Amino acid sequence: MFRSQTGSNAVQHVTLGGLEVSRIGLGAMGMSHGYTGAGTDDAESVRALHRALELGVTFVDTAEVYGPYTNEELLGRALKGRRDEVVLATKFGMISHAGRPSGQLDSSPASIRTAVEGSLKRLDTDRIDLYYQHRVDRQVPIEDTVGALAELVAEGKIRHIGLSEAGPDTIRRAHAVHPVTAVQSEYSLWTRDPEARVLPVLRELNIGFVPFSPLGRGLLTGTIRSTDDFAADDFRRNNPRFAGENFERNLRGADEVRAVAADAGVTPAQVALAWLLTRGNHIAPIPGTKRVVRVEENAAADAVQLAPEQIERLDNLTPAAGNTHDEAGMRAMER
Repeated sequence: MFRSQTGSNAVQHVTLGGLEVSRIGLGAMGMSHGYTGAGTDDAESVRALHRALELGVTFVDTAEVYGPYTNEELLGRALKGRRDEVVLATKFGMISHAGRPSGQLDSSPASIRTAVEGSLKRLDTDRIDLYYQHRVDRQVPIEDTVGALAELVAEGKIRHIGLSEAGPDTIRRAHAVHPVTAVQSEYSLWTRDPEARVLPVLRELNIGFVPFSPLGRGLLTGTIRSTDDFAADDFRRNNPRFAGENFERNLRGADEVRAVAADAGVTPAQVALAWLLTRGNHIAPIPGTKRVVRVEENAAADAVQLAPEQIERLDNLTPAAGNTHDEAGMRAMER
């Protein structure tokens, strides 16, 4: 059994660069894209979204590329009549709307203009609360991209500007044009990369941090022991951390998390999220799921208090083996 919460608005809130959000959010990608079973049960996904709102999980994350487009459409349907209960984040830049070849990043002002109108329509809303550049486009100066986003803020189409997987120099240059509210990067017990260079800059500039894949793409939950059940289109099949000897080594790391969870009397997923919440009060992880029971489990991590010796044990976990993405994915990230 996992530690659960049954009351409404149970999850605490934090402020990310001036934007108040639930301290634990919900990543919606897997409802429609990327993982085994994505897009096969929209009704359950809608129930999961509604249950999240009941528990006070009000920070919901999507992107136009998830599907593509179908995840935003799902959220638009699910949140109809409840838009004001949600801090809604989406992302642009992985799809070109200005004529670049398929697969190329595009954060040109012209592409952004088309992208935001599409997201507003699919999400069935008149504003996006947090609009991220999905990956840094090295063909477009970040100043031009943020300048276009600042215009959208002035027009009321977006409320806050975010960056995803951006490095310190890009963050500083972007923030000099218009305040950046949050940076989203992969961060978890087995992906500690942002700690050395990115997190200090965010603290200095009062920018929030949104860890995605905080559960190690499921491995840190302790429920994955084999990749045999992954569907052919599950991106983890081509992920280095789920391959061969890397996977076997990373299972041992997951077992270390399970041991701490047993000691704490909670689930491994709750331990992984609770550890992230000890990293600072400007952090709001967005674990992804399409199931009500997982929403409940993840939300309950907000109430988990880890002992100092448990935190120290987690701090010193065996590092994960393998890169977080394939070669193309690694090239698209700044560190």
